[in-house]
Amino acid sequence: MTEESGDEIMKTGFKLTMALKRGLDILLSLMALAVFLIPGIIVAVCIWMEDKHNPIFSQERIGKGGKPFTLYKFRSMRIDAEADDKPKLYQDHDDRLTKIGTFLRDHHLDELPQFWNVLKGDMSFVGYRPERQYFINKIMVNDPRYERLYAVRPGLFSEATLYNGYTDTMEKMLRRLEMDLDYLDNISLGRDFKIIYNTGMSIVTGKKF
Repeated sequence: MTEESGDEIMKTGFKLTMALKRGLDILLSLMALAVFLIPGIIVAVCIWMEDKHNPIFSQERIGKGGKPFTLYKFRSMRIDAEADDKPKLYQDHDDRLTKIGTFLRDHHLDELPQFWNVLKGDMSFVGYRPERQYFINKIMVNDPRYERLYAVRPGLFSEATLYNGYTDTMEKMLRRLEMDLDYLDNISLGRDFKIIYNTGMSIVTGKKF
């Protein structure tokens, strides 16, 4: 077998994996939206009752192909969290968190609205976590390989988030990138299912990550 034919087989396999991933994304996101509809409404009401502001937070992130999209979350911080319009990273014990927001962050429940992003095709169930352009620019000064991630959709679940936690320093961002690139180079449905299972078990058992 020639090198060219080997490359073609790899490309075909990659395209097939991506097609299967998209099919599973649609199925799983529909199931998740149905299961979490009532709990999601309860969470939204609790957020609104605390400060009488919109419980849904939206923010531009960069996804597949380097294209921006609107990411949705349950709002976990005060509405003036970035009043000076300068992007800030989440920190442990961040004083911008609301009371309900602290609980949501600790249990990753603020991410529930992203099932809609998955259904829309902005995101996949598993992939790299989408970042803001401001921080991508800073990452690429240190490691321009970040652009390789644009080959696939970002994910709701991420192996890097599971084992590297929230990224509050450039060191952790670069470590996350290494893990994301390893995922990209060894992407498979089996690995996706393992990440979903391990993430789900960590959330259910209350493990912090």
